[in-house]
Amino acid sequence: MSGFERYLTLWVALCIGAGVVLGLMAPDLFQAIGRLEVANVNLAVAVLVWIMIIPMLVRIDFAALGKVGEHWRGIGITVFVNWAVKPFSMALLAWLFVGWLFRDLLPAGQIDSYIAGLIILAAAPCTAMVFVWSGLSRGEPHFTLTQVALNDTIMIVAFAPIVGFLLGLSAIIVPWDTLLLSVLLYIVVPVVIAQIVRRSVLARGGPAALAGVLGWLQPASIMALLATLVLLFGFQGGQIVAQPLVILLLAVPILIQVYFNSGLAYLLNRAAGEVHCVAGPSALIGASNFFELAVATAISLFGFDSGAALATVVGVLVEVPVMLSVVWLVNRSKHWYEAAAPVAAAASAGRPAR
Repeated sequence: MSGFERYLTLWVALCIGAGVVLGLMAPDLFQAIGRLEVANVNLAVAVLVWIMIIPMLVRIDFAALGKVGEHWRGIGITVFVNWAVKPFSMALLAWLFVGWLFRDLLPAGQIDSYIAGLIILAAAPCTAMVFVWSGLSRGEPHFTLTQVALNDTIMIVAFAPIVGFLLGLSAIIVPWDTLLLSVLLYIVVPVVIAQIVRRSVLARGGPAALAGVLGWLQPASIMALLATLVLLFGFQGGQIVAQPLVILLLAVPILIQVYFNSGLAYLLNRAAGEVHCVAGPSALIGASNFFELAVATAISLFGFDSGAALATVVGVLVEVPVMLSVVWLVNRSKHWYEAAAPVAAAASAGRPAR
């Protein structure tokens, strides 16, 4: 992780402050940007999201799907946590905390929107930062690559139905045309463009050329994320100044679901006898969120100034510190993990189990 990425939470906080101040000083400018829409998709956000997402997807080699069987236990557990547990556990936590425990502390008109944003945040597993978390936990790189490629493939067909189903359970009207358009714009098209770029660069210069392209694309991706936050908080400025407690309260269910899902994946891998270098990234993939997609989808569905958009941005705010804490826990517990899983310990050490 670069020094800039390590302090992503700080940059996010500064952009939040800049957005709030600019939104209060120049509300007409932000309203004009908000009106730049085609079919409920804001053009400024669409461009920024493409700049955010495409460099991340260029890293993905979908040929890795051929190696799914190599770590089938870890793959199966991670898919189960990502798609059968995480969206639903987040929906439950959102209903519990936002819809009930914190209801009287939040703006009444935004309760359903906050719940929707939290559901959208948890409905797609992380793509790019997973490689960072896996590296920090000394994870098995081929497993990580295979799992991310598989998740991206599943996301194309599962993201919209899961979001639509859970929003429907929350009695939130689902604009299906906008949701499906968001999947097309923010998943399908970027995947196609990224794979064209990847294959073209590899054909011309091989892995070294690809590493060089990723080196200058990654800063652009992060800067696009920060610019999106400035825009978003420019619209949210008045609400945040009036209700500063909102961000803290929305962070509570996000933090709980991160630790719950990472712990569940980690323990299931241990019970299955999977090696620690697979269990670590499995736990991290099971806990992290594709917040770039979530932010874009929330804005498309509910607008810049919605509670849903704000809830997804809180996910960005807590992403780095909370995931680093999960990395620390995974690394610190390695001896405990392997002490109760002799087969996994022997495999990771490169020797036969007794």
